[in-house]
Amino acid sequence: MMLSPDQAEADLSWTQSDPETLLNGLKSAGCASDEPTESEPDRAKCKSEQPLSREEKRRRRRATAKYRSAHATRERIRVEAFNVAFAELRKLLPTLPPDKKLSKIEILRLAICYISYLNHVLDV
Repeated sequence: MMLSPDQAEADLSWTQSDPETLLNGLKSAGCASDEPTESEPDRAKCKSEQPLSREEKRRRRRATAKYRSAHATRERIRVEAFNVAFAELRKLLPTLPPDKKLSKIEILRLAICYISYLNHVLDV
C-alpha cells in the first residue's frame, strides 16, 4: 500500500501508539491473549491461523542447514560431472597445440565446426 505525502497519520489505525488499543484490536481479530497456553507454552496462538501452504512448507524445509548442505553436495556432483563431460569432449577435438586450454564455449564452438567438417568429408 502506497501512502501519499498528504495522507494524515491519524487515518491509519496501525499507527496508534496506545498499546491497549492495539491489544484490543488483536483480540477482536480472533487472536488469543499473549499468555502462553498449556498446549503451547512457548508462544501465543492465533485462532485464525491457516495451515501452511505447500509453498510455505517447501520454503521452510529449504531453510534448514541439512537441506542446504545436501543441495550443495548435489550441485557439486552435478558441476563435476559437467566438467568431466567437457574434458572428454575436449580430448576428441583436434587443436594445435594439443594441450591448449580452451573455455567451455570454445570447446562447444570447436565441436560444432569439427562435426560440420566431418559431415563435409563424408559427403565428398
